[in-house]
Amino acid sequence: MKRIPIWIDLDTGVDDAIAILCALKLDKLDIVGMSSGVGTTTLENTFKNTRNVLALGNRKDIKVYPGATSSWIEEYRPAPEYHGENGIGNILLEDSDAPIENKYAWDAIYEKAKELNGELIIVTTGQLTNIASAIIKYPDITKYIKQISFMGGAIDGGNTTLSAEANIIRDPHAAECIMKSNIKLKMFGLDVTEKAYITIDDLNKLNDNKINNFIKEATKIPINTNIKNNLYEHYCIHDVVPLIELIYPELFKSEKAGVHIETNKGLTYGKTVSDLYVLSDHKFKEKNCEVFIDIDTNKFSEIIINLLNSY
Repeated sequence: MKRIPIWIDLDTGVDDAIAILCALKLDKLDIVGMSSGVGTTTLENTFKNTRNVLALGNRKDIKVYPGATSSWIEEYRPAPEYHGENGIGNILLEDSDAPIENKYAWDAIYEKAKELNGELIIVTTGQLTNIASAIIKYPDITKYIKQISFMGGAIDGGNTTLSAEANIIRDPHAAECIMKSNIKLKMFGLDVTEKAYITIDDLNKLNDNKINNFIKEATKIPINTNIKNNLYEHYCIHDVVPLIELIYPELFKSEKAGVHIETNKGLTYGKTVSDLYVLSDHKFKEKNCEVFIDIDTNKFSEIIINLLNSY
């Protein structure tokens, strides 16, 4: 069986942690490296969380590289109301004893992409600072990356402002660097990820073990926040979606579109501006992105529960 070589770049919070644990059970994926950066919490936390979640999943062999401590120019925007102060629901995991990698994320990504000679797929679940920094430092990396599947953005609305989604507004200029990179892009924004959720009943179907008990505890903060804000009583696992699509593309609906990022300060700062639903001639010259807009929610949640119960 030919496996898909992927690099996962994260800002490991609650849904990133679930994404890692699911990815480890997707046998067709060959996780050749991971990197973390500032996002839902500090780099110190995300780096530690990524390593510790891998240790929890008994995969300390996967190397994790530290990335950006800040956005290019944007202010720090943590999300303790959804991820807790430490990023993973204030759960204290046992510290991994895997060797600590000191090479910067952008250097490690470039080396691996060049080694795999154009076969590497990068999956991002946080802001795009690390990947954009790799492109700026190594412009030729664009010919060595097969695809970037990124969780971020929204054609309709936002979740941090009325216009912008969290991963994009945390570093809009880095995101626009990606949009202009000419790399094949797949965008998994709120339009699809808010349909990719598990319910409290789903969580109750999880087996009783240390991994699933961690997930049940870690998801309490975001679920309670959703309920408090009169949103919904389920948990959207945004960050696992681009990983699931690699293996189960039949669950999804997507369309090619032009996508760019609003980098001028104002009401729409950080918005993923798209011509997806434009009927006039005022469209972008190129359809640079495959935008995902729908998912089979029931089959998605079934797959997630089965993956987690395989531990």
